[in-house]
Amino acid sequence: MPSHSLSSKPQNVFDLMSENITETVVLLKQAFEDYLEWMVVNGYAQSTRQNYTLMLNQFLSFVEAGRYCWDEIFTPHTLSCFKRFNGLTKVPAVFGLWRYLYGQGKISEPIPTRKPPPLLPAAYEAYLLYQEKYRQSPERTIKQIRRVLCAFERYLCRHQIKLRSLAIEQIDAFGAEFLEDFSANTCRNYRGHLRRFLSYLYHERQILTKDLAPLVVNRREYSRAKPPKFLRPAETQKLFAGLITRTASDIRTYAMVHLAYTMGLRPREISRIRLDDVSFSQRLLSVTARKGDNPIELPVPEHTINAVAAYVIGSRPQSEDRTLFLTLHAPHRPINPNTAGHHITKAMRDCGLKATAYWLRHTFAQNMLEAGASIFEIKEMMGHDKIEATKLYLHVHTKLMRKVLFDETFGKLHGQSTG
Repeated sequence: MPSHSLSSKPQNVFDLMSENITETVVLLKQAFEDYLEWMVVNGYAQSTRQNYTLMLNQFLSFVEAGRYCWDEIFTPHTLSCFKRFNGLTKVPAVFGLWRYLYGQGKISEPIPTRKPPPLLPAAYEAYLLYQEKYRQSPERTIKQIRRVLCAFERYLCRHQIKLRSLAIEQIDAFGAEFLEDFSANTCRNYRGHLRRFLSYLYHERQILTKDLAPLVVNRREYSRAKPPKFLRPAETQKLFAGLITRTASDIRTYAMVHLAYTMGLRPREISRIRLDDVSFSQRLLSVTARKGDNPIELPVPEHTINAVAAYVIGSRPQSEDRTLFLTLHAPHRPINPNTAGHHITKAMRDCGLKATAYWLRHTFAQNMLEAGASIFEIKEMMGHDKIEATKLYLHVHTKLMRKVLFDETFGKLHGQSTG
C-alpha cells in the first residue's frame, strides 16, 4: 500500500502540470488572436502584423517547449531566455503583447522599467537640466552626458578632489582612465560633453576659479569656423518648383519646408507645434518650445498658412493627439525632430540641392538681413538667447554684416569717401 501511494503521487503531479501547460498554450493562443485583432482595429500595417505573427509563433513554441505556466511567461527572466534561445536582441511583438495584456487586466505585472540613474550633486543635475530645458538636447545626448558626469564624479570622489580646486592635470588623468576603451569618435564626443560641463561651471555657476574648458585636448575648434550655408535665390526657386504633393508624406513635408524657410524654425520647433498654436484666421503661430525658453507669436505668410491648412485638412491622420505633425502609420504619434529634419533634407536633395534642413534657417536669417532687419530683430525672430549666436548668422552677407556690426558703408570698406 505505501509503495502504491508513492508511485501514484508523481503521476498525479505530472498530469496536473501537463494540464496547466495545455491550458497555458490555449490561453496564449487566444491572447495572440485578440492582440492581432486589436492591431487591425488600431490601424497597424499588414507588414507589421505579419512580422509580429512570426515572432509570436516563435514565442509560443518556446513557451510550449519550456513547459512554462501562465504566471511564468511574462517575466524578464523568460523574455531573456527567449531572446538568447532565438538569437534576438529586440522582441517588439512580445513587448507589445505584454503591454496589451497588462492593459486588459489579464496579467498583473507591467513591463519592468529600467532603474532610474543615481542622483548626482546639485551642480551636475543643474547642468543636465540646463542641457535638457534650455539647450533642448535630445534624450540620447542627455544619457551620454550623464554617463560622463557619473564617471567624472566617481573619479573625483575616489581621489578626494573638490570641484573648486580642480586642475587640468586631474582632468587629463580622468580622461586617460575613462576613455581608454572607447573608439576615437566616442572619445571626441565624451571630451566635448566634459568640456561644455567645465565651461558651464566656470561661466554660469562660478564654481571653478579658472576656465579649464579650452585646455581639454582634442576640442573641435573648427566647429564655428565656417559660416552658415544658405540658398541663393535661384536655388530657392528650384526647391519650391521641385516640391511634390502627391502623397500624405509629400504634403506634410511641403508644409514643414514652408515653416523652415519662411519662419526660420528649427526641426525641433516644427516637430513640437500643436494645433492650438496655429491661428488660421489671424495667420499667427505661437512658437512655445524654443531654445532658451523664450516663446514668441509670429505672423505666418499666406502661402505657408495655406500649406499647413492643406496638410491638416487632407493628410493629417485622425488622432486625439493635438500635435500638428504626426507619424503616417498607426499608432499615430508626434514626429520627432530627426524625422522632421530628415524629410526636409530629403526634399531638398530630391530637388538636386546638396543642402540640409538648417540651410533654410540660415536662408531665413539672410533674407531678414537683406530686407533691412536689425540684428536685434533677427535675434528675436531666430529665438537666440544671446546676441553672439545671431552674429554668427551675419557671416552669410559680409557687406551687410560689417554695416550692421560696425556701422561701415560699402564705400568705407574700399577706402572711398561717403561724403
